[in-house]
Amino acid sequence: MIPSSTITCSACGTTKTETMPTDACQYFYECTGCGEVLRPKPDDCCVFCSYGSVPCPPMQAGEAPSCRSISTR
Repeated sequence: MIPSSTITCSACGTTKTETMPTDACQYFYECTGCGEVLRPKPDDCCVFCSYGSVPCPPMQAGEAPSCRSISTR
């Protein structure tokens, strides 16, 4: 299991490596470069699956995520 993923902002291209939560899905991520709030793309469970270099832990394990929200705002 890879615990970190590098998120790339779709608005400005800023990248930052973050530790992924293992017990919840992260639905929002505020870019440290431009302040844009990223949300999961349709059919993705979290921002790591949409914008990260590595999918979230449940997806890495081949599980269907049963996400509960974690907000970082």
